Amino acid sequence: MPNDQIADTAQAQQPNTVVIPDGCNLGVVFRALIAVNLAVMVALLLHSDSVMAALNSFVESAMLIEPACFLSLSILCGLHRLADRFSLFMQRVSCWFVPALVTIAVIRLLSGFDWFLSGFSHLSATGGIPLAAFVAALFGGALQHYFELRAKAFSPVLVEARLQALQARIRPHFLFNSLNAVLSLIRTEPRRAEAALEDLADLIRVLMRDGRAMTTLEKEIRLCRQYLSIEKIRLGERLKVQWERAGISDEVIFRAQIPTLLLQPLIENAVHYGVEPSSEPALIRIQLSHSLERIEIIITNPYNPYSGKGVAALPEGNQMALENIRERLSLLYDVEAQLTTTTKLGQFEVRASFPYVKAALVKQ
Repeated sequence: MPNDQIADTAQAQQPNTVVIPDGCNLGVVFRALIAVNLAVMVALLLHSDSVMAALNSFVESAMLIEPACFLSLSILCGLHRLADRFSLFMQRVSCWFVPALVTIAVIRLLSGFDWFLSGFSHLSATGGIPLAAFVAALFGGALQHYFELRAKAFSPVLVEARLQALQARIRPHFLFNSLNAVLSLIRTEPRRAEAALEDLADLIRVLMRDGRAMTTLEKEIRLCRQYLSIEKIRLGERLKVQWERAGISDEVIFRAQIPTLLLQPLIENAVHYGVEPSSEPALIRIQLSHSLERIEIIITNPYNPYSGKGVAALPEGNQMALENIRERLSLLYDVEAQLTTTTKLGQFEVRASFPYVKAALVKQ
């Protein structure tokens, strides 16, 4: 097959880019509501004799604006889930038509109430409803364009470049230490050395993936266990790991979709700054929980603020590692995801929280 045909086939198999705003995302909802209400308030201030008159008009307008906004965002939420089935043109057009049609439906629904007719008498005039629908369509198109530009502006390219620069400094050190540890086992424990090399190969394979790739929580946990088994060879009994689960079933672990290399770098930081400086056994606790359709991961490791090697005093490169994960979560989930760090009672804690998104089931 010619190269051009292969390229065309590969491009045809790739899913379309999604440009419909996710109406289920709190960040999208907040920004859309603030933009619409602020624009309406400014328009009323310009056409009113006083601020109080504008505020009264705004309160009355909210009875139409808020239901129309929430219903439009709810429909766009559903369309966002199916957006990759449609062309970019159809996605953009839907963002114009959905608010317009919803506004017409809300006006028709509320027009049966006397209080609505008295407060929105201008809508019953000729051209009132089409004008309201046109304004709603303009808002929908403008907000869609804004969110599309915002997604491009906050592209993961910059974040991936930071991560690659960080990995270029850290990974060789880890690789050399791991290979030296494996070499020490080849004669005495060849099977364990072979297993360690297989784990190392799997880890390197994942590190070479696209930074935007998604995986499941189960696969990320398996990768972390492989990483810890490699470090166990080097650190021996000093490395203690405790996995805990609270309210999270096997189904959630196997289906929860998370960014690739979300958990492993956090555990690596815990090993490097919580276990390596210690001459005594050091415990790393990894807690997984699921509640209210959210996944929470807590990693705790020992921290000695006087040793100069605690995580709270991270070098710039490792601060970038934590900041990178924070930025990736922000790009994927906006305000619905958080990454926080705290230090208390000689322990350093990293807490990551994000929505529970189910990965598609793979047919056998």
